[in-house]
Amino acid sequence: MADVFQPGLLRGQHAIITGAGSGINQHIAERFAAQGAAVSIVGRNLERAEAAAATIVARGGQARGHSADVRDFDALARAFAQAVADHGPVDICIAGAAGNFVSDAASMSSNGFRTVIDIDLVGTFNTFRAVLPMLNPEESHLLAISAVQSGMPTAAQAHVCAAKAGIDMLVRTLSIEWAGRGIRCNGIAPGPVADTEGMNRLAPGGSASWDRLLQGIPLQRAGRRDEIADLALFLCSGAARYIHGTVIAIDGGQSNLGSLPFGAMLLESASAR
Repeated sequence: MADVFQPGLLRGQHAIITGAGSGINQHIAERFAAQGAAVSIVGRNLERAEAAAATIVARGGQARGHSADVRDFDALARAFAQAVADHGPVDICIAGAAGNFVSDAASMSSNGFRTVIDIDLVGTFNTFRAVLPMLNPEESHLLAISAVQSGMPTAAQAHVCAAKAGIDMLVRTLSIEWAGRGIRCNGIAPGPVADTEGMNRLAPGGSASWDRLLQGIPLQRAGRRDEIADLALFLCSGAARYIHGTVIAIDGGQSNLGSLPFGAMLLESASAR
């Protein structure tokens, strides 16, 4: 990434991104700022959100961190109102906050299952519903960060599979209901992405589990954060102006082979704990 941000595809636009204090969503925030967007980073941990924003500002971009838990609708609405006061109406909103842990369904508590549903699925609805009255009335774009588990049953991931499947259907439903408001709505479903906190919990790089994971991917490698950011940038740009109501998998072909190798590894990992 260049040291100095130069306005480009998103010049003059305002993007709100939840869960952008780290990982994939932080990389998306940096890419959007590099293309000229003013970025509002919203995360549960204010220190991390502000640190991510400071990185962008240090490179010449526009960004500010805000604190809100996506499970708290009122807190989100307040954070978004602050963001609008800073940068004006919202052109792009990305719902990226997520939670995950490894557990087979028989060992999972009701609270554990509900926590992931609340963060991922309810959090995505809260994000989009809270930002709705603050969107640019002429044209705007909503983007949900889903996962390939939405359509690929995966052992030890029942909570994530259920949450992400709900997100995909929410995207499709909102694309019908809100199109008349000038809102495009799409989703991204990443497969395994290297060097992220979530992936390191499931299969640390260099481990035997990591090697087994790669065996289940036709391209024989994990994705990169910049590749996810590239797809997000494309979908939120004018180049994708007729793409609406779809969720695009970006997984190196993993979903074509299925999750059995990876799921078996996760079950073994859960049993060993």
